[in-house]
Amino acid sequence: MSAYFQRNDSIFSKVNHQIESVLATISDRYIGSNPPHPITFRAFCKSGFLRGSDYRYLMNLDERFPDAQNGQIVYAWAKLWSDEPKDMALALNCYGPARLFLNQELAFKSSIVVETDPNRKTHIRVALKKGWNHFVLQFMKTPSGFGGIFGTGSFKRYPMHFLAPSAEREGQEGWIYSELLESELENLPGEGSSEAGTELKWLPNLKWDSDEFQLTRLFGSTENRQAIAWSKLVCHRPGMQTYVLKGEHKGEMELFVNGNSVYRSAEGQVFQVPVDLPYGEYDVLVKSICHGSDWGFQLEGNEFTLPVPVKGVNDVWLYAGTFPADVVLPFEGMLRLDTLLETDKGQTYWRVDRRATWVRPYLENPLFGKWDYPLGVTLYGLLQTGKELRRQDIIDYALRHIEICTSFYKYSLWDREQYGAAGINTQLSAIDSLDDCGSFGATMLLANQMGPLRGAMEVAGDVAHYISSKQDRLPDNALYRRFGSVDFMKDTIWCDDLYMSTPFLCRYYEETGERAYLDDAVNQFLRYREYLFIPELNIMSHVYDFKFNTATEVAWGRGNGWVLFSLSELLAVLPEDHDQREDLLDFFRELSKGYLDLQGENGLWHQVLNDHESYEETSCTSMFIYAFARGIRSGWLTEHEPYIQSVFRGFEGLSKAGIDKQGNVYGVCQGSGYAFTKDYYKHDLTWILNDTHGIGIVLLAGIETLKLKNWLVQANYSNQRRSLV
Repeated sequence: MSAYFQRNDSIFSKVNHQIESVLATISDRYIGSNPPHPITFRAFCKSGFLRGSDYRYLMNLDERFPDAQNGQIVYAWAKLWSDEPKDMALALNCYGPARLFLNQELAFKSSIVVETDPNRKTHIRVALKKGWNHFVLQFMKTPSGFGGIFGTGSFKRYPMHFLAPSAEREGQEGWIYSELLESELENLPGEGSSEAGTELKWLPNLKWDSDEFQLTRLFGSTENRQAIAWSKLVCHRPGMQTYVLKGEHKGEMELFVNGNSVYRSAEGQVFQVPVDLPYGEYDVLVKSICHGSDWGFQLEGNEFTLPVPVKGVNDVWLYAGTFPADVVLPFEGMLRLDTLLETDKGQTYWRVDRRATWVRPYLENPLFGKWDYPLGVTLYGLLQTGKELRRQDIIDYALRHIEICTSFYKYSLWDREQYGAAGINTQLSAIDSLDDCGSFGATMLLANQMGPLRGAMEVAGDVAHYISSKQDRLPDNALYRRFGSVDFMKDTIWCDDLYMSTPFLCRYYEETGERAYLDDAVNQFLRYREYLFIPELNIMSHVYDFKFNTATEVAWGRGNGWVLFSLSELLAVLPEDHDQREDLLDFFRELSKGYLDLQGENGLWHQVLNDHESYEETSCTSMFIYAFARGIRSGWLTEHEPYIQSVFRGFEGLSKAGIDKQGNVYGVCQGSGYAFTKDYYKHDLTWILNDTHGIGIVLLAGIETLKLKNWLVQANYSNQRRSLV
């Protein structure tokens, strides 16, 4: 290699190192701000208030108190933690007169209009203080009804659950409610109150009425059924030590330590068994068989603890059952909390020794372990960054996040069926839109190629079925929104939905080899072009609204970014001999020319693409950089020079205006609605620091910029090198 090429390769290496440093800093900041906290497990009493499909609590007190008299009152009490003072949106349907007290202050009082219309959802905004916030609902019985429906004003992406407020139930999820009262309380319960301190009987009742052994209380006394109990033995003494496990049992019992049977008796008796164990923690499993009488066990010792932390439980055992006595149970696969247990009477899960009280997992992290569409592209960026930088720690972080979702998938469907709304996978367990499944599903398929993830292919099959068979479509098979979270979103097509669907369809085609998924993706681009393309500008309108039979004619930046980004994903897997390949290449080139012409003077694109008075927006800029760089390297763009310059101008502008030295990402538009005017996008859709709609795509833009630089060096673009650095 000549000295000229050596000097320039050195310059390229320096520039590449700078981009790699940016990618590493953004990734490290994101991971540091969203550490991989585990799932939270809590006790939940199934005889308490369950939730409906919109995640609000169903408080139908006519069902709880069928003999209630008009004028009688019931109070419901729960608490909610807030890390900082903030406003929260809530919603209440009233079956009769209702009041809401927050921290013992009146926050809402129903009107006669609300009280007589149980279908009317009343939106309430409250100001939370930092720390615990105590909510008390007062309901009065009238001939119109008794109780209501209460909870978060938004659901699925930002659901929240209340916690039991009293010291006696500390850590449990859900509300407690009073017995029937003849008059209002003079002193409302609140912070520092206990159940006993309010001099009320609080429900639901968790205490058993009998002193039978626990398996009789939990499962009854059906002959020839077996149940299991799971705990953990903590051996803190150094070296090999002898631990004596002793207690008593009624009915047949077998005791296992780390899968090894150490004791078995066909009849109830007092027992003790020595076990030699080194320092460490060991799974202890009890298998009991009922022979038609009182059954259960007691084990003595302070060395036992719950196998995983479960808040709201003061026992050391989890229980599951029942199973036929003659079935050999696969203990190795059962002793985990992301797995449902199969019985001959259906699926079940772990419970605790309290009346109607079960263990439930809850996602209480703002982002880690969550399934939603912006996180789909965030994790895509992290996976590709880890791969590009050879950072296995970044890859492992992303894989762990995704596997929380996939491994708990089957459980979350069961949880939703049992309790009305799942405490985990709130979007994945209740798919009713492309937003709920396509983006994250596409990243999940990529992640699964890096290392098989528990439950991933089952999730993928259900997502494919939803997109192909359940999502609403027009007669030409174009995906569209027949309904929306608010009424004005009904009967629309959004260019965003090309990202919510086609990357998944492309990857599922690669996974299965079934051409129908690929052809569906192709059809979406051709149909969306017909509805949304603005030919005089060679760009896309954000939305087509069938209520007015017109496109909005507003070119939102990120919506257009999703189109070109997703089209590049499709072209990357589309066979060279596909009938529509040339049509799609022409579309890619048309769009690229339109976007190229609208790049701003600082190298960034704007929130409204053809309105340079709107702010410079980071996520669309990143997606145009990404697609242009791929288009150059892949030969989709034949006129290289202007697009090469555009990529490098764009990433330089992005590095100056959109990323700081701590890895914070600026200028990313928040999640959007839509409008027929530019003002909504310019002034109402402001940008948010470190918004997940943009972090991943910024990373992907950096990776593609790196790849383009390396491609140029390898292709010996000697005439252009001086101007590219």
